[in-house]
Amino acid sequence: MSVYDTTLRDGAQSEGVSFSTEDKLDILRHLDEFGIDFIEGGYPGSNPKDKAFFEAARSIDLSRSKLVGFGSTCKTGVCAWEDKGIQSLLEADTEWVCIFGKSWDLQVERALQCSLEENLRMVEDSVSTLLKEGRRVIFDAEHFFDGWKNNGGYALQVLETAARAGAEWLVLCDTNGGSFPDDVARAVKQCRDRFKVPLGVHAHNDTELAVANSLAAVDAGASMVQGTINGLGERCGNANLCSIIPNLMIKRGVATNIPDIRGLTTLANFVGEIANISPDPKLPFVGRSAFAHKGGVHVSAVLKDSRTYEHMDPTLVGNQRRILVSELSGTSTMVAKAKELGIDTEKEGGKAILDRLKALESEGFQFEAAEASFELLIKRLRGQSQPYFRLDGFRIFVDVSGNTMRSEASVKVVDPNGLVEHTASEGNGPVNALDKAVRKALERFYPEIGHIRLIDYKVRVIDASAATEATVRVLIRSTDGAMTWTTVGVSTNIIEASLMALIDSIEYKLMKSMETG
Repeated sequence: MSVYDTTLRDGAQSEGVSFSTEDKLDILRHLDEFGIDFIEGGYPGSNPKDKAFFEAARSIDLSRSKLVGFGSTCKTGVCAWEDKGIQSLLEADTEWVCIFGKSWDLQVERALQCSLEENLRMVEDSVSTLLKEGRRVIFDAEHFFDGWKNNGGYALQVLETAARAGAEWLVLCDTNGGSFPDDVARAVKQCRDRFKVPLGVHAHNDTELAVANSLAAVDAGASMVQGTINGLGERCGNANLCSIIPNLMIKRGVATNIPDIRGLTTLANFVGEIANISPDPKLPFVGRSAFAHKGGVHVSAVLKDSRTYEHMDPTLVGNQRRILVSELSGTSTMVAKAKELGIDTEKEGGKAILDRLKALESEGFQFEAAEASFELLIKRLRGQSQPYFRLDGFRIFVDVSGNTMRSEASVKVVDPNGLVEHTASEGNGPVNALDKAVRKALERFYPEIGHIRLIDYKVRVIDASAATEATVRVLIRSTDGAMTWTTVGVSTNIIEASLMALIDSIEYKLMKSMETG
């Protein structure tokens, strides 16, 4: 089974995604390391950025993957050799080229506004020209399944033309993403019985069926599956390779050239970071919540036998089981979570800690997404963690001058030996000013906190009906470059809630620094 990734082209068409040339080169290296067979680099004829990418990619020695240039058949009334798009594909200088052509008669007549015969000419001329120049061609039959349902004879004729011209793969595309698995299976089987050229499938996710359609195509005889990491893509996205690959390899036992599927979760997270779109935590297989357990009954059963509530071992794809703690938790959940953190509570007041946890959650705290605050809570309740400093007071000033708003925070902190540091700092808003002032004051006592950086800040109104008097929950995600952690604060005052989370963030870093020496 061949795996074809189009994250750098189709994925780049996602709303809100814009890869730089360096971004694309980084993703290319990671996809190659993971073992993807074909990596579609982009459309060199469409923009200078993709052209620059292909030029830069020539210096990268790919060990497992083939880089593919992507483009369309020549334009109506233009011979392929004179077509600028075909020329740009040749200039990209890749061994493999993927070109798409219309296979739905409606698209030919309405979008291209040419005859069906001219479209066939464009397909044959484009494929044969690329072959004459030493390229190996993958032909994407755009809108194939819609064309097969509307005018099956013509859709198959397009495939026959591409195959006769020398295409080495015929890829059946569900471009509008509206097909169902049974239709896909019947169409692929008909093509499999008719053509000797191997088939591929390219599905979009407009009806949430892209993965199902891809698997149905493989069952029916397709031997290439196309998709993107995390399902990135235009509109509702493309078929998600992070679901397709483990379904094929782990569930179906289909052989691929991927040497170690355990790198899948890391790859998904990496692409998410580069795209600046955090992967959906509920993504199957690779999502943060894919193997997370919250209900007490679930946790109790999973601890006895993971098969009770897990369809597979999460480590097979590089993910991990997570035990969440909340008001739904039983004692076993809390104990399991504590053990995960290296804390034994079974003989030391586990029930009392659980009662305290539930009381806090009734006030609006939420620890399932703030594991650092949870660990601090348990250790504080057991006397294993003492405060590393005390905030003796703070003031925040907000000045408005014309269109400019200026925030300044003044704080006074005291270390365990009674030493006092009083300082102030300006910031981009009151929370940022307070964060900078607290860390500035504490760096005198604890230089290591200078490495802390806030990477996410979320505010959630818990009771919207209370309007401006509502309780708010603040979640802060921090990093020191080596680890990341999340803390929580709750109050009717957003500044106080933010301060709680900020102090927990610093306390957690100091606790970990002391533990590691």
